[in-house]
Amino acid sequence: MTTVNGQRLRVGDGTSGMTLTERQKGLAACACLMAQGDMNRLEPTVRMALNKGVTINELKEAFSQLYAYTGFPRSLNALGVLSKVLENGRSSESHPSLLEDGRVVTDEGKANKQPEWQEGKPWKRPAEWDDAKKAYELGVKNQTQLSGKPFNYEFCPQDDYYLKSHLFGDIFAGDQLSAADREIVTVAALSGLDGVAPQLAAHKQGAVNMGNSKQQVDELCTWLCNEGYTLNTKWPKGEPNPYGKYFIGQSYLADVGGGVMNVTFEPCCRNNWHIHHKQVQVLICVAGRGWYQEWGKAPVEMTPGTVIAIPAEVKHWHGAAKDSWFQHLTYHKDVQDGASNEWLEPVTDDIYDILQ
Repeated sequence: MTTVNGQRLRVGDGTSGMTLTERQKGLAACACLMAQGDMNRLEPTVRMALNKGVTINELKEAFSQLYAYTGFPRSLNALGVLSKVLENGRSSESHPSLLEDGRVVTDEGKANKQPEWQEGKPWKRPAEWDDAKKAYELGVKNQTQLSGKPFNYEFCPQDDYYLKSHLFGDIFAGDQLSAADREIVTVAALSGLDGVAPQLAAHKQGAVNMGNSKQQVDELCTWLCNEGYTLNTKWPKGEPNPYGKYFIGQSYLADVGGGVMNVTFEPCCRNNWHIHHKQVQVLICVAGRGWYQEWGKAPVEMTPGTVIAIPAEVKHWHGAAKDSWFQHLTYHKDVQDGASNEWLEPVTDDIYDILQ
């Protein structure tokens, strides 16, 4: 949990001075993974959100709204995941539990307890759907409030009309989510997408204009990053790194075959200075953003597609940026007899903290 000015905050309901609720975390996590099209991670996250108090109808509304930002295919896929979760109930996997008297029981021995998920308020057809003029007027009002001033996209009248009449009119007319919650959902979704920085910045401000505080929105983005939801990747995260004592922060290691390892770094995590003797190390960034630096040289930013071949006998370090998870593949080539790895001192804060 992020603390802002010593105070824990809740996101999305227009109140300040309260913690980020489990319900809001659930909504945001589902929105972020839905936007990435990561259905494998979305399924357990939907279950988590329902367990934390997000209603079924709120998730339907969130996934429906996000088609306007992520497209119908991902919206429909996410709704399909929700439907699957509801059909299956709690996971059918057997999870042993330890009772107070020391006995171990499995889920099969728990009388097939069903999840206590809430349907939420009944869905009703918004009146604006039957009156195009009212929908447009509502859209103008909502868009003006979100933007902080009247917004007219004269460059493309078609999109201007779609935004006002449909997105901020028809969609915002639903009553399952508040305007503040809708913007939390949108910010979370955009946080999981690449190439939408201008839209994310606009909606972060829009979330404030729709009833959330700036501190709450900043906390939400930090939470999504710290929990790994914004790591848009198809590569396995792996298990905690067995070489963790040579790292500052948490990292994970996954063997992806062929002598190639995938290393995942949490935000701010980096390894110690080290040297590869009699072998060349190759790094290939596959997700997130990080840094590579050789001793005595300027740091090099790493983003997906960056490839670095590290010569033997060169002192260096690599790790995540402050505000991003980071994944790179790594393997060795030109390996000679007696090849080894020498771990050295940690990368100090005065070196790391100047990186943006």
